[in-house]
This record gives sequence, C-alpha cells and structure tokens, in this order.
Amino acid sequence: MSSLYKDLKQECYEANMQLNALNLVVYTFGNVSAVDRKNGVFAIKPSGVPYEDLKPEDIVIVDFDNNIIEGTMRPSSDTKTHAYLYKNWPNIGGVAHTHATYSVAWAQSQQDIPIFGTTHADHLTADIPCAPPMADSLIEGNYEHNTGIQILDCFKEKNLSYEEVEMVLIGNHGPFAWGKNAAKAVYNSKVLEVVAEMAYLTLQINPNAPRLKDSLIKKHYNRKHGKDSYYGQ
Repeated sequence: MSSLYKDLKQECYEANMQLNALNLVVYTFGNVSAVDRKNGVFAIKPSGVPYEDLKPEDIVIVDFDNNIIEGTMRPSSDTKTHAYLYKNWPNIGGVAHTHATYSVAWAQSQQDIPIFGTTHADHLTADIPCAPPMADSLIEGNYEHNTGIQILDCFKEKNLSYEEVEMVLIGNHGPFAWGKNAAKAVYNSKVLEVVAEMAYLTLQINPNAPRLKDSLIKKHYNRKHGKDSYYGQ
C-alpha cells in the first residue's frame, strides 16, 4: 500500500466497516469517503465489494475531478457526489451515504424530518431537510454529479449551513451525511437513522405531535455546541 495514502485508506476502511456494523447498509450498498485536503484527494469504498471481503488496500484514491489516483477497482458509483461536496464545502472531512431503513422511508415520503425531541436538538436546531426529487433534465445528465448539485440547491433554498446541519435526505433516494472526518460522517448517519425512526414512531402515536419548543431546542443544542457548552468531559 502506498505510504502516502496508507493512513487515509485505513481511515476510510474503518469508517466503512463501522457503517456496516451499525446496520446502516444493505449488502454492498452505501459508502463512506475520507478527504486529504493537502493533496486534493479522497479515499472511497470500491463499488460492489461486500463488506466482509473489503480490505484497506482495496480503498480507491480519487481526486476532486473524479480521476483515479490510486487503486485497481472502480470507486463507488456515488463518487461524483462526494467529489462535488468536497469541492464546494471546504470544511468537511468525510461523507457517508447509507440505505438505512427509516432514513430512506422519510426520503421516499419526500418529507423533512420535524424536530420533535431533544435527541434531535442535541445535534441540530433545524428539521432535517429533504431535497426535492431530481428534475428529469438532471436525471438524464451526469446523475451522481447532479446529486451534489441537488444537495447544495436544497441548502441554499432552505438557507441552511452545511456546518450546522450535517445531514440531508435526497427525495426518493436516501440520506447523505458529512462531518469533520469519516468517523463523524458515520456518527451523523446513525444519528439521522435513529432520529428518523423516533419521528416516525412519534407520528404513529400522535399524528398531530407538536414540534419541540424553541427554548428546549436552544437549551439542548447549546449545552453540547454553544460557547458555554458543558456536556461531556
């Protein structure tokens, strides 16, 4: 394995294995990438390789223009989406895409996930956005690249910051999440799935369940992320 990218491949490999361990993927679906900003490349899972067969040396290194820099396998089919996000959002270090059941169900319903409780508010102060289904003209074009455009357009339209809201649903498709590194992208993917399940169950119990009040949203978010945060060690 190349010494230049050995650590990056290992980070990416471990994150992908965690995605599988957390039951966020089905068969070979789903992927995580990890970026090396200094060298302008990222590591990503090869396409269609079962997790039980995946090895660190299988991880593919790609640049932001989707050229393979190192690796003998084809990179994930979602590589162009990851590349677009890295190119446009300079402060993210990892991106994850899953096929987790409840996250996908909300994406298929084309609904934002409302902020009902403090578990949601511990991580973000907004509803989890669902981007509208892709326009036909974009579907017929460079589909995976255009999925990146779809995500950025959604954040622009809803006036959201990618550094505050580290997750999105793609209408009729599924979730993407990101963070400061690949491990955080996986963490956010699991949070998204748990919050999606909780919101679904909430609406089964009470279809008219009220949104969490602003004072509780602020309290829970700020105790973890505010300037006077006091959660954790």
